[in-house]
Amino acid sequence: MSQHIGLLTRDTIALILAGGKGSRLKHLTEDRAKPGLPFGGKYKIIDFTLSNCMNSGIRRVNVLTQYKSSELLDHIQKSWSRMPWELGEYVNIVPAQQQIGDLWYRGTADAVYQNLKQLRKQHCKYVLILGGDHIYKMDYSRMLRQHAKNNADISIASIPVNTKHASPFGVLGINSDMRIIEFVEKPECPPEMPDLPGKSLVSMGVYIFNFDVLEKLLLADACLPASQHDFGYNVIPKAIKQQSVYAYVFDSDGCADVQAYWKDVGTVDQYFHANLDLVQLEPELNLYDKHWPIYSFQEQLPGAKFIFDEEGCRGQAIDSVITAGCIISGATLKKSLLFTCVTIERYSKLGHCVILPNVRIGKRCNLYNVLVVEDCIIPDDFCIGFDYESDKNFYEISESGVILVTQEMIDNFLKIEHGG
Repeated sequence: MSQHIGLLTRDTIALILAGGKGSRLKHLTEDRAKPGLPFGGKYKIIDFTLSNCMNSGIRRVNVLTQYKSSELLDHIQKSWSRMPWELGEYVNIVPAQQQIGDLWYRGTADAVYQNLKQLRKQHCKYVLILGGDHIYKMDYSRMLRQHAKNNADISIASIPVNTKHASPFGVLGINSDMRIIEFVEKPECPPEMPDLPGKSLVSMGVYIFNFDVLEKLLLADACLPASQHDFGYNVIPKAIKQQSVYAYVFDSDGCADVQAYWKDVGTVDQYFHANLDLVQLEPELNLYDKHWPIYSFQEQLPGAKFIFDEEGCRGQAIDSVITAGCIISGATLKKSLLFTCVTIERYSKLGHCVILPNVRIGKRCNLYNVLVVEDCIIPDDFCIGFDYESDKNFYEISESGVILVTQEMIDNFLKIEHGG
């Protein structure tokens, strides 16, 4: 069986669609694509998809970029450029190139369509199409095996979610053989699973296509002026009427080797709470799993440092994750996550916070339920998270009350406070 899996993965090319704007993440994605957003202290979101490919034995990967991609490109070049091309293994960056006249990518399907010529040259039997903007651990080789076993033309990875949370996704309807008989993108009233009331089966944005089928479908879609050229809205709903399309229910085969984890981090709340879950005693996402490592670029940084040991001025962190390069100088942290190179000065207190890289927090600051964007400098004596009416005048506050702080917001606060 392992030999069969090896043949399947060698016949597969992965395409990672990494051009998403991530507009629901507000200021976090103003200057970068969502897959380039930091996560978990030391990673980028796209590292999880790329690590899944490596751990699954899929070593031919094309990353399709478009929207504000400079930060993402820099990270991929640093982290993933060491693959042995001479052995047929690579992570290849494919920027949008206006292959069709003056048109940029018009949708997910069009992004692949504009790169069909390159795919033909790379020679593959299967195309694994992935999003680069979710946090998850998944063995794609198991999905490939089921795809081959079903003699499928297309397979779609799916996961049951509460029906009330299913509207932002593509929702699948299946028969008893797991064949997809309906696909509705972002429905207002998602259909429920017949055997699980209150649950809907939603697409994870992970597709396997036989290359010849994909080519035929994309060529047909490209000729339709009214099409949005999107897999969820156009290509897949039409394909289920003509092709053999099956659902792969994530972890339905009970694989114990790889943790079944998948999170959408498309909003400020989702992003904040997925990060903060890592400080729990037993987090949902196990980043300490040596059998399924998450790879990334490792900056050469010193270890985290905690200094001062006086009453009320003791560098300490409780139920927290602190990344390399941080200095906790007589400050106290509880249930917080610090990315690289964060400095917190004496007498400051942080609770339930996520602090992105290269932030400096001054003395006697008090922050609660705050997400601070990288490179911010928070002056001495700042208090955020204890006065909603005041905070909403200066900062972005999410539906669940997470306070998003940027340098521009801090500067605006200082300008008003000082009568500017």
